[in-house]
Amino acid sequence: MRLLFPGAVIRRERLRRSWSQEGLCRGICAVSYLSKIEQGKTAVSPEILQMLFARLKLPWYDDPETMAAAQSLVERCYEALFSGDQKVLDPLREEFSAQEERISNSPFALDGALLRGLLAYPRRPADRGLEPFFDQRQLALQRLLEGRHEEAMRLYPCAYISLTAGIGEYEGGNDIGALDYLRRAYDMAAGDGAVRIMLSAKIYMGNWYCNRIDIENMDIQYRVAERLARALGAEGELRDIRYNRASTWLEAGLYDKAYSYFSQAERPNILALHKLAICCEKLGRREEALAALDRTAGMESEFPETPLVQQMCGLVRFRLEHEDYLQHHQYGERLLHVFDRCRRELPIGYASFHLPWVLEWYTANRQYRAAYELVQGFPIKLHLN
Repeated sequence: MRLLFPGAVIRRERLRRSWSQEGLCRGICAVSYLSKIEQGKTAVSPEILQMLFARLKLPWYDDPETMAAAQSLVERCYEALFSGDQKVLDPLREEFSAQEERISNSPFALDGALLRGLLAYPRRPADRGLEPFFDQRQLALQRLLEGRHEEAMRLYPCAYISLTAGIGEYEGGNDIGALDYLRRAYDMAAGDGAVRIMLSAKIYMGNWYCNRIDIENMDIQYRVAERLARALGAEGELRDIRYNRASTWLEAGLYDKAYSYFSQAERPNILALHKLAICCEKLGRREEALAALDRTAGMESEFPETPLVQQMCGLVRFRLEHEDYLQHHQYGERLLHVFDRCRRELPIGYASFHLPWVLEWYTANRQYRAAYELVQGFPIKLHLN
């Protein structure tokens, strides 16, 4: 790893304050010398460095103890990211947060800036003013954070970057790019022995086919993912796979199979209860559907997207309580509002799930052009078996 010249931090903080080079270095050094310091073109004397940081009212940590601790933490964070080990990464987030101020004002500031964005949710790129100081891997990670996936892969092709790019393309509804990135991630991870990245890649490939209601190919991907998850003891991933498989049965019209899963789920969350209600709706189990919807009350804090899922549940309840729901403009307004929010705020699978009801509404209300344009412009082309 390449250490950051102190000049990059000086430049970052100077620009953040909208100071000129002349204003910062007056009485300390020549403007030409400061320019070279900021570009990393010259070694800076400790005395001048101390005065520049003092004027900026910033600490600078380069003592042996801080350096050793920062290097260890940075390396462990990168190892967890590039291996896909979330169990290790989650506690590292807290450790990084506690040490972020010292790392950001140390020779590891470049890595600190990138890790801040990589560990955040949602991810965000580092300050572009730091880019001239990045090495090739650091620049690749910056491009990844910016969503410039192909450039990131050219700069530093690896399983982690390919997986993250694939997930980004998948959630953005890029029908072609997502699957290619995920396949490359799996192949590269297999060569590296990065089993957790292999698992994540296979799950997302299964999800990709779920969104297209392609049950045969979904099962091919999920069978491999299940073997990997069992070997790793990844119970959470196994639950996700079973849930996604049952959701796809529901979308494919296999209501009895979907009902057998959702009706027997232990401690179902709000999304599972939403799916159970739809299964019951389709199977004519009206009272059971309403009971499932009643159970969603009080789950407001379970997921960040829970308020939107509550609106989804409201659509099911409206259909159950109004047999002529397609004649109610209130239903159409709610449906289109939920559909639009799903497209803007959530992975594309949520919008894909609601697409048939939107088309049903448009068709029932003779909005044939709107239905045609929606199908033509929708990023996922469904393949019903």
